[in-house]
Amino acid sequence: MSFRARLTAAARTNNSWLCVGLDPDPTLMPPVSVLEFNKAIIDATRDLVCAYKPNVAFYQAFGPAGLEMLYETVRYIGGAVPVIADAKCADVGHTAAAYARGFLQTFGFDAVTVNPYLGYDGVKPFLEFDGKGVFLLCRTSNPGAADVQGLRCIEATPGEQAAAADGEPLFEVIARKAASWDSGGRLGLVVGATSVGELQRVRELCPDMLFLIPGVGPQGGDLEESIRVGVDSFGESAIINASRQVTYASRREDFPAAARAVALHLRDRINALRKGISRS
Repeated sequence: MSFRARLTAAARTNNSWLCVGLDPDPTLMPPVSVLEFNKAIIDATRDLVCAYKPNVAFYQAFGPAGLEMLYETVRYIGGAVPVIADAKCADVGHTAAAYARGFLQTFGFDAVTVNPYLGYDGVKPFLEFDGKGVFLLCRTSNPGAADVQGLRCIEATPGEQAAAADGEPLFEVIARKAASWDSGGRLGLVVGATSVGELQRVRELCPDMLFLIPGVGPQGGDLEESIRVGVDSFGESAIINASRQVTYASRREDFPAAARAVALHLRDRINALRKGISRS
């Protein structure tokens, strides 16, 4: 079964397009171990989500023990819902192949985020794993995203003169490239909720592609507008990621219950906004 099929099946089974990020930060966590914390969050929310997304950097910060925690976290989820490695990989082909083996085979992730800056040869190794998914960074949710992703690009033949105004933003180029590189629905795009106009434009360019949409929590993204412009014609294919607002809803012993309450609220809010949306 393809990654997209498994993701969609999980979304329909749990009636949820919510993805919860598992990003352990000792300054925000209650006084429990990382693995205990992750297991408690998973137990409290596994019926409310379509996926989990551990950010690899938070585990690397703990050293070798952190990578073991990451591995055990993926094992604990155990295929109940897909798990996305937020790794933002980018490298030349043979090194990209090693990244792909590491995350999609050794660690057992179902999908991984990839930086497309190195071009197709840096993306292709990830697409060669059957049943796995790849999310390319397209228009991210951070404040400085436009510094590079908004630069206008021109494809010109040698010696051809072209004005910058004739080009299109880099994030649009990435969206078009992703559509041409996709094979069997393996590719999706990371498009932030903090720039609704750009999100709408990317959906116009890629009407049926899976979107991973971060930024609706502390980053200030507009959930309602992101759902309105981000879903496909069936009101699906927009994975809304929430991390800190769910996992750090409480720093006390009640943190699992607090996380569940926030996740339930978000899931129901997303579903209410999806209801009746159709572009057909």
